[in-house]
Amino acid sequence: MQSRLDERFTAAREEGRSLLVGYLPAGYPTVDGAVAAMRAMVAAGVDVVEVGLPYSDPTMDGPVIQDAADAALRGGVTTVDVLRTVEAVAATGAPTVVMTYWNPIDRYGPARFAADLAAAGGAGTITPDLPPEEADPWLAASAEHGLDPVFLVAPSSSDARIRRVTGISRGFVYAASLMGVTGTRAAVGSQAADLVARVRATTELPVAVGLGVSTGAQAAEVAGFADGVIVGSALVKVLVDAQRSGTGDAAALAGIGRLAAELAEGVRAPVPASA
Repeated sequence: MQSRLDERFTAAREEGRSLLVGYLPAGYPTVDGAVAAMRAMVAAGVDVVEVGLPYSDPTMDGPVIQDAADAALRGGVTTVDVLRTVEAVAATGAPTVVMTYWNPIDRYGPARFAADLAAAGGAGTITPDLPPEEADPWLAASAEHGLDPVFLVAPSSSDARIRRVTGISRGFVYAASLMGVTGTRAAVGSQAADLVARVRATTELPVAVGLGVSTGAQAAEVAGFADGVIVGSALVKVLVDAQRSGTGDAAALAGIGRLAAELAEGVRAPVPASA
C-alpha cells in the first residue's frame, strides 16, 4: 500500500518532473503566521511541506533557520503547537512531514508522538540526528501508525552506510548536497549528483536533495538528477527579512508565494544532468 509520500512522488514521476519540498519552522513568526506561510507555499506549487520542530540545540541548521527557531522558542512554541501546525497544513492535501531532532520526540514519548502525528494527518518524519543503529523503536512506532521515517545521507557517507540508511528509510531518502549546515549557496554542491547516483544503486526509493538550493535555476539544476528538491533556508529568510524590516505579514506571504512559485517552476523544467 502506497503512503502519501509514495503517491506524491509517483504522481510527479508520471508528470516527468521532480517534486518540490518546502521547509518552514512551526511557530515563526507566530503559530498562525507559520501556518499561513506554509499554506501560501502549497498554493504556489510546493508539493510536500516540512514542518520544522524548533529545538534549542540544533546541529544541522544554519544561522537563518536557527534565528527563526530561536524566536519561535522564545515565543513559547510547543510540540503541541507543531502538531496543530501539521494538522492545518495537511488539510491542504499536501503530504506534511515533521523535521525534528530526536530529543524532542524522545522527551514527548516516541509512541505518543507517532500516534499524535498520525492523528494530525502527518505523513512522516525526518530525523537528521537519529542513528540507524538506534532507530528500531522509532521504526516500530512509525510502522504502527503509517508514518514514513526519512533518514539522511551525505557526501561523506560510505557505501555501506548508504545501504543501511536506505534499508530503513521510507517515503524518500534525504541527500544532503554538501557537508555543513543548512543555508543558501551561490551554487549547489558538485557532489550532489554523484551522491544521488550512489543512493540509487542501493534502493528504488526516491532521492530528494537539500542544503543550498535557493533559486529557480538551482532547483531546475537539481531536478535534472534528483527525484525531489528540498528548500528551507531561502524560504525562511523571506519571513526573517520581513520581520526585521517590518514590512508586515501580507508582504511576507507575498514573498513566500513568489519564491515558492519560482522554485516550483524550476522543478517543472529540469536542466538535464549532462547540461
